[in-house]
Amino acid sequence: MSLQVVVNFRVVDESRDWVVVDKPAPLIVHPANNKPEPTLLGGLENLYSYEIENGACLGIVTRLDRETSGLVLVAKHTAAARELGMIFERREARKEYLAIVKGWPSDDNWICDAPIIRAGDIGPSQIWVRQVADARGKECITRFIVERRFMRDRMEFSVVRCFPETGRMHQIRVHLAESGFPIAGDKLYSSDGSEYLEWMKHGWNDGLAKRLILPRHALHASRLAIGWLGKEIKWEAELAPDLANFIEGKPVDFAEGVVNWCRKG
Repeated sequence: MSLQVVVNFRVVDESRDWVVVDKPAPLIVHPANNKPEPTLLGGLENLYSYEIENGACLGIVTRLDRETSGLVLVAKHTAAARELGMIFERREARKEYLAIVKGWPSDDNWICDAPIIRAGDIGPSQIWVRQVADARGKECITRFIVERRFMRDRMEFSVVRCFPETGRMHQIRVHLAESGFPIAGDKLYSSDGSEYLEWMKHGWNDGLAKRLILPRHALHASRLAIGWLGKEIKWEAELAPDLANFIEGKPVDFAEGVVNWCRKG
């Protein structure tokens, strides 16, 4: 009995050099910790199996966290991966994200330039990946624009468009928390990371739902633009259905359309 994995993602655009897809949450991009779970890369390798047999070599260029939905740029061969990587290293690409945050910012736009460093590099931390804002960290700049303020269940939320000018790990999530408006559902940065530890130990529960509101952090990679072969190319992905439903006051299905598992003989 073999295991067949069907990974649901949408191809937004492609060329002979790259493919852009709209990744749902909580689909992981790369295999992690040797867990037998579906990945975006695995789904793409299945989709482009013929090209791979004839020399293609897929490489993820823009990585997203498991719980972040939206646009992912993937190179189809080594030369494209190298050139695309240089574009991002030179900060020539433009990225935009949409986040649903707790609270109503008093300003319609602001900039956070707090340096970021891994928490474990400056003190004890039970979570290896957790980052913190600290003067000892690396340069980090994010611009924010409030697009909408709304109420749900008598609580205040805002839709914020985010423009990262640097590319640090968890940059948007850390900077929003540092600004006083953590992303709804963010287990790592809504407080001190205790929600993440509780979730890892016990799974999702009513207590976490009351504190975090959403079972995944409400962050979506909505727009991406790069210069390629002498012209600018732009891509856009509509807000993921679970986040759009949350804003509109509708029920939220976290796993809607994410992954189907089936067995075939």
